[in-house]
Amino acid sequence: MLADKTASPAYAERKTTSGFRLAFILVTTLFFLWGLSYGLLDVLNKHFQEVLHVNKAQSGLLQAAYFGAYFIIALPAGFFMDRFGYKAGILVGLCLYALGALLFVPAASAGSFGMFLLALFVIALGLGCLETAANPFATVLGDPAGAERRLNLSQSFNGLGQFIGPVIGGSLFFSATQGTTAEGLSSVKMTYVAIAVLVLLIAFVFGRTKLPDIREQSTSEAHGLEKGLWQHGHFTGGVIAQFFYVAAQVGVGAFFINYTTEHWHTLSNQNASYLLSVGMISFMVGRFFSTWLMGFVRPATLLVIYAIINIVLCAVVVAGIDNVSVIALVAIFFFMSIMFPTIFAMGVKNMGKQTKRASSVMIMAIVGGAIMPYLMGAIADRYTTAVSYALPMICFAVVLTYALRQRAK
Repeated sequence: MLADKTASPAYAERKTTSGFRLAFILVTTLFFLWGLSYGLLDVLNKHFQEVLHVNKAQSGLLQAAYFGAYFIIALPAGFFMDRFGYKAGILVGLCLYALGALLFVPAASAGSFGMFLLALFVIALGLGCLETAANPFATVLGDPAGAERRLNLSQSFNGLGQFIGPVIGGSLFFSATQGTTAEGLSSVKMTYVAIAVLVLLIAFVFGRTKLPDIREQSTSEAHGLEKGLWQHGHFTGGVIAQFFYVAAQVGVGAFFINYTTEHWHTLSNQNASYLLSVGMISFMVGRFFSTWLMGFVRPATLLVIYAIINIVLCAVVVAGIDNVSVIALVAIFFFMSIMFPTIFAMGVKNMGKQTKRASSVMIMAIVGGAIMPYLMGAIADRYTTAVSYALPMICFAVVLTYALRQRAK
């Protein structure tokens, strides 16, 4: 079925606003930054198991701290941006990101897992601010009819960051020369110091750039004013679907290195990290390709197809077939590619002045990623890593249910 390409009347006014193209480019850099951070997180999961001697369930606390911060910061960030605008929210987010990265220095010096959790929590507070600002910002910087495609395009650069993260982590964190705890953490420390410098440079560029203030534009449309926030079925369903999707995405990546080394016996941790980068490449390619495909296929239809494929792929992963299941696990990343931005854009579409609150709640739904790794880690410790991948399979079934309902509209 062809996608609806009809521009809304409001776009005639919106497209003439100066600075939208520059704003879109700058906001897209933010997607790269948190993709880089997330790509490193999955490598840290396995690295800390070995260097700090934590088990799989404990290493899952990295994702708990990381994604739990999203739940805490989303609503305050939304209120802050209602008062001071998107640019202020972005600058606060970047500063928190840099602060958290610098906290890796004392954490590495102390060799403390708890301090690393705190550092990642602060980083994620910053990323929560950035996501609360950037996701809705990207959807309104142009024709509302193309919101899903526009957000998928920006999120494609998130995939680029997720690809680079494991390459850096695999090259530095699993170096053969890092035999002691101090040596194993020194590269982690220096990597995050470099990230802090990069983030502060980008914050400086944002601070010097005039961005369009679209607070009034997002409140001027009449859609959604007659209903309460939770009375919108597409929004409520979107929050539920997003919770389970993020849980699936984080779970798939969190124990990727564990799974691949267990089911492809010739792979080292370092090579498994590089294979994770292959998964991230497929994730990025999936976003670019699917963004183009949305010009011909409705986003909801594409979401249905991708959810079904991932359910099947997860079943192959659970089966634990050596080598074959690893290939299936890598393929899951391609078909996850469009899920977050598509669900997000569907959920906040036509919400009028409620868009800010709806966006904040959507970001809060990312807390699903805080819960899943610990549950999967506990199952993996008790049974096998393969069995733990039954949980992402259930999550993709929830996404399929939401996509089918949206496709029927």
